Amino acid sequence: MNERAILIWDLPTRLFHWFLVLLVTAAFVTGLQGGNLMVWHGRIGLVILGLLAFRLAWGVLGSTYARFGHFVRGPGEVIDYLRGRWQGLGHSPLAALSVLALIGLLLFQSISGLMTNDDIAFTGPLYDLVSKATSNWLTGLHRQNIWLIGGLVALHVCAVLFYTLLRKDDLIRPMIHGRKRVSNTAAQPATGGGWIAFLAALAIAFAAVWIADGGLLPPPPPPPPPGSIPTW
Repeated sequence: MNERAILIWDLPTRLFHWFLVLLVTAAFVTGLQGGNLMVWHGRIGLVILGLLAFRLAWGVLGSTYARFGHFVRGPGEVIDYLRGRWQGLGHSPLAALSVLALIGLLLFQSISGLMTNDDIAFTGPLYDLVSKATSNWLTGLHRQNIWLIGGLVALHVCAVLFYTLLRKDDLIRPMIHGRKRVSNTAAQPATGGGWIAFLAALAIAFAAVWIADGGLLPPPPPPPPPGSIPTW
C-alpha cells in the first residue's frame, strides 16, 4: 500500500495540547493539596484560561484540522462514524464531541475559579464582583466539577489507548510530531494558520488573562498616610 506522511496537527495545536495536559495535572495537584499551594493553583488556572482562549481563537484562525469548522459536525456524521462509514483526518465526529465537552468544562472551571474562596486566605481575582453567597455557590460547583473533568480526561485517555493499541490507529505520535501516515491519495495536509493568525490568537489569550486577573477592575484605594490612624 502506497502511504505518505502529511501534516495534520500544526505546532500551536500540539503545544496547546501538551501544555494543557501539564497544567491541568498541576491544577489537580495544587487544588487537592490546598493550603499555601492555592496561590499557585490560582496562577495555573489563569494560564489554563489563557490556553483555552488561545484554542478558541485558533479554532477559527488556525490550520485546516484545528478549525472548529472542520471537525465539529452534525449528528448525521456522528451516526456515520458509529456505523463505520466515516473516513477523514483529524478529530473524528465522536472525538469532536469530547473535545467540545472538555473545553466547555475547563472553561467553566477556569471562570468559576476567578470568583471562588477557600474561607481561609485565598480568593479569586474577581471575587469582589460577586457576593459572598454567590462565591460560596461557585466554589461548590468548582469543587464538584473537577470530578467531571477527571472522568472525561480518563475517558479520553482510554479512547486514545484503545485506538492506538487495539485499532492500530496511532493517535499519540501525530500529536507529537504533527504528521500522520495516510493511504488516501486525496488526503491533503493542513494549510493556513500562519504567523499573523498565531500572533492574533496569542494576543486574544493575553487579553483574556489580563481581564481575568482583574485588569479592568478599578485599582484599590491607596493606604492612608503614616500617622493618620490613631495608635490607640
